[in-house]
Amino acid sequence: MKTPDKTTAQQRADQIHAFNDELAELTREQILSLSDDQQAAIDNYHQGLFDQFSSAFDIDSSQQQKQLSLGMRIASFLGALALAASVFFLFYQFWGRLGTASQVIILSGASITSFVATVIVASKDGSGYFTKLIGLVAFACFVLNIAMFGQIFNITPSDNALLVWAALALLLAYAYDVRLLQVAGVLAIIAFASARVGAWSGMYWLHFGERPENFFPIAIVLFFIPQWIDHQRFGGFALSYRVFGMVTLLTPMLVLAHWGYGSYLNIDPDIIEGGYQLAGFIISGACIGYGIRRGWGHVVNTGVTFFVIFIYTKFFDWWWEIMPKYLFFLLMSLMAILCLVIFKRLRKSEQATEPVTAQAETGGAER
Repeated sequence: MKTPDKTTAQQRADQIHAFNDELAELTREQILSLSDDQQAAIDNYHQGLFDQFSSAFDIDSSQQQKQLSLGMRIASFLGALALAASVFFLFYQFWGRLGTASQVIILSGASITSFVATVIVASKDGSGYFTKLIGLVAFACFVLNIAMFGQIFNITPSDNALLVWAALALLLAYAYDVRLLQVAGVLAIIAFASARVGAWSGMYWLHFGERPENFFPIAIVLFFIPQWIDHQRFGGFALSYRVFGMVTLLTPMLVLAHWGYGSYLNIDPDIIEGGYQLAGFIISGACIGYGIRRGWGHVVNTGVTFFVIFIYTKFFDWWWEIMPKYLFFLLMSLMAILCLVIFKRLRKSEQATEPVTAQAETGGAER
C-alpha cells in the first residue's frame, strides 16, 4: 500500500488501534470470535503497516508515543520561539558596533545559511520537530534581513515587505508541513491585505487598523481557501485558514459594534453599531450551522465563542449600569444554561439523523 503523507499514515494507525480495541471488546462480549489463523493474519498485516509507516514518517504507533509527541511539539515550539528571539536580540546587541558592509554581509549570510540549514535538517529529520525549529529561525532571519536593510539604506517602509515575509513563511510551511510557519504566513497576509485595502481608501498603510473594515475582504478569502485548494496532505492547514478567517471577520465586527466611528460608512454611528451587532449575531450563528452541517468542530467552536461574546457584550451595554451586579451575573449564568440546553438539543438531533443518513447511503449503495 502506498501512503501519500504523514497525516494519512497517522490517521490509518489510529484507525488500526481503534479497530483492535473494538475487536477485543467484541471478543470479550462473545459477539465475534476469530480463529488463530485469522487473528495472526490481521496482526501481521497491521504490524507490517506500522513498520512501513514508522520507517517512512516516524508516526506514533502507541498511546504513550502520542503523549511523548505532544511534549515534543510543545518543546519544539518553545525552542523555536526562544531561538528566534535569541537571534533577534543578538543582532541588536552588537548591531551598532558594525560597519555597513559587515551588517549587509551578516544579514545576507544569516538568511541564506538558515534557509540552507532548514533544507538540510528537513532531509534528515523524519519527525519534523527540528525542521520546525530551524525553519522558524530562518523566517526570523529573513524578517530581520528585510527590516534591517530598510534601516541601513533608509528605505521608506512599505507593506510589500509583509507580502515577501508571507511568501517565505508559506513556502517553508508547505514544503515541510510546518503549521507554525503557515500561521506566521497567514498573519502576514492578513496584515498585507488589510494595509493594501486601507491604502486604496486613501490612508497611510501603517494606519490600516484604524478602519476595522479593512480586514473583511481577506477574512472571506481565508475562510474559503480550503474550499478552492485541497489541503488534505497538510495536517491542520485548512483548520487554520478557516479559524483565522472567522476571527479576522468577526473581531472587527465586534469592534465596530461598539465603535461606529471607525467605519467607512458615513451614517449615524449608532446605526452602524446596531447593524454590526446584528451582523455579528447572524454571521456567528450561520457559522455554527454551517460547521455542524459540514462536521467542522473548529468552525462550530469559533462561531459559538463569538456568538456568546456578542451576547455578553450586548447585555453589558444594556444592564451593567442599571442592574445590581449579582442580578447581572445571575442573568449571565442563565444565558449560559440556555445555550447549553440549545446545543444539547442540536446534538441530540444530529445523533438522531446520523442513523437515517447512514441507512440512506447504504440503500443507495445497494441499488
